[in-house]
Amino acid sequence: MTASACIALSMAGCAWNRPHPATLDFARFARIDAAIGGVIAERRMPGAVFHLERAGMAYQKAYGNHSYEAGAAAVTPATVFDAASLTKVVATAPSVMLLAEDGRVDLDAPLVRYLPECAGQGRDPITVRHLLTHTSGLPAGLPATPAWHGLTRALALACSRTPTDAPGTAFRYSDVNYILLGELVRRVSGQPLDRFADERIFAPLGMRDSRFVPLPAMAPARIAPTQRLPGEAPRLLQGEVHDPTARRMDGVAGSAGMFTTARDLARFARMLLAGGELDGVRVLSRDSVRLMTTAQSGPAIVAQRGMGMDIDSPFARPRGTLFPVGSYGHTGFTGCILWIDPASGTFYVLLSNRVYPDGQNNILDLYATLGTLAAEAVAGFDFAALRNAKAPE
Repeated sequence: MTASACIALSMAGCAWNRPHPATLDFARFARIDAAIGGVIAERRMPGAVFHLERAGMAYQKAYGNHSYEAGAAAVTPATVFDAASLTKVVATAPSVMLLAEDGRVDLDAPLVRYLPECAGQGRDPITVRHLLTHTSGLPAGLPATPAWHGLTRALALACSRTPTDAPGTAFRYSDVNYILLGELVRRVSGQPLDRFADERIFAPLGMRDSRFVPLPAMAPARIAPTQRLPGEAPRLLQGEVHDPTARRMDGVAGSAGMFTTARDLARFARMLLAGGELDGVRVLSRDSVRLMTTAQSGPAIVAQRGMGMDIDSPFARPRGTLFPVGSYGHTGFTGCILWIDPASGTFYVLLSNRVYPDGQNNILDLYATLGTLAAEAVAGFDFAALRNAKAPE
């Protein structure tokens, strides 16, 4: 069985002719299984899919079930998950970069050039770069009350947020930044973000299960449920976006809303490691990949963020203790990770529905553990030597 065939399977007992020298240490996989299985046994998430890959060799496995209920479907590698904030770096940021490549967006231009209604109250100096790197100074999110619905109201609320820090002087992770970027994509391209991302990113990359608003095009049974919403008419979110703000925006927001599989995220990661190209199809320029994945937040900011990707911030737990600063990735609130290390050519993906059933479970410790275990499974690469070589004398 070839490596590419194994990538599509659960990997239990899967083997292939190993490249020489070995790129992954098979003996380490049991520790990854134990870490994920332990969290499932503690009922901190019902199920997950994990994918680790380096130089054409991959380990992928599905764990647990869609829910805790008797008779719940088993998670498989084809299970579709709500990827939450992975939307920011897989759909929104690349869409903005593509518009920049097309010459239709200047990354250092003020936001008000594209969204003039956002002018005033300290927002005029905010640039597209500030939004992409979370250095705009805008608050973290939009208010839920009084109740609101729709893109028009979301934009009005986002454009009325007042920066609490001067743009470019502080890092604050903010959904507002990416809600505005999603609208920028729509305004400049003439297409809503979901359609633009599908045509320019998902379809060219063969990301066949990645989409916003997956129902009714996709069978609900394929999608892991997220949360049971209480109330007079309680309902289970299964194929309906978990993020409340994106839900008020009918499932399409620059901050959240994408559903995907481990297979699709692996294709996206391979594209980034290859400098923007996969299987002979160029999706992003090498310069766009560089801007997304290297520090662009400026010398005044301690946190290192690319134009999308997290590099070294309080949210960089999935780096673990071995992957170096310079590796990059992102997480999603529902229990998702994409983390990529260009130095060793390694990446890993975790998709889970840890928010089931009530949004209260916490798996942040698993993020750090998986980062370390993923790096430990990289055969023949001395991460300590890499860190020492980059340390100041």
